[in-house]
Amino acid sequence: MEALLEPATRGDPESSLTWVSRSSYHLAAALAQQGHAIAQKSVYNLLTAMGYSLQANRKTLEGGSHADRDAQFSHINAKVKDFQARKQPVISVDTKKKENVGPFKNAGREYHKKGRAPKVNVHDFLDKELGKAAPYGIYDPTLNKGWVSVGVSSDTAQFAVNAIRSWWQEMGRKAYARATQLYINADGGGSNGWRVRLWKIELQKLANETGLDIHISHFPPGTSKWNKIEHKMFCFISQNWRGRPLIDLATIVNLIGNTTSQTGLSIRAILDTNTYQKGIKVSDADFAKLDLHPDNFHGEWNYVIIPNMEVIFT
Repeated sequence: MEALLEPATRGDPESSLTWVSRSSYHLAAALAQQGHAIAQKSVYNLLTAMGYSLQANRKTLEGGSHADRDAQFSHINAKVKDFQARKQPVISVDTKKKENVGPFKNAGREYHKKGRAPKVNVHDFLDKELGKAAPYGIYDPTLNKGWVSVGVSSDTAQFAVNAIRSWWQEMGRKAYARATQLYINADGGGSNGWRVRLWKIELQKLANETGLDIHISHFPPGTSKWNKIEHKMFCFISQNWRGRPLIDLATIVNLIGNTTSQTGLSIRAILDTNTYQKGIKVSDADFAKLDLHPDNFHGEWNYVIIPNMEVIFT
């Protein structure tokens, strides 16, 4: 059995088992060809006794990594601890995968009476009337609380910063009444990417509105899964709505807002019905107005935006 299950099959490298599913049925058939009469159920029991279990592919291979990847992780961790020690807010932000709205198949299973499982479309073609939902999340690791703005328009920098603005207005400023700074951890790409000029323009507007010094750190390329929001909040949302068709926006908002975890996670969710224009260009003149201060260590990934009421964008 061990020989058959080896990734590089010992014995005959041209065995058909190498190119088919390694199910208990196929294993029983392969063993029978070798002269071992065994039933599929016995193969299953034997696999369990040997420490094997059914598992899916896991996305863990990140490919090439940046030379300063670990140093950036250390930089972020140290700064998070510093902000938390001084009772200043820290948030992890990202856009969750866009979801088709409507009677579409959703991965996972949940209990139903026999024969009463929800019926969904055979094909996943977008419903143009219902569209897609883009959940943008903010996770506070200090308080283990989250906020999600469910957008119905484009996932742009304006949408991302407006979600952060909504979190601050509804949750952040109440929890951190004496805050003078805000620390944001974000991925390196997408609507909140370090190369996105509009992201920084919108953050300058937010800094001016709130009076907060906004510190930003981006994760290095190819390391988005290290962002805490992924495994501290988004994963629980996915678990909560597994096997349940996201038939309308109200369902999505309610399922997100009722997501919890054994560690006490709570989430508030709202629907953002604003329309966000794609492709907005930021002029060199406007970009030069930013009160932006890059860190000495990888200033492209780590920087501070200071409130400046004299900054007016065209």
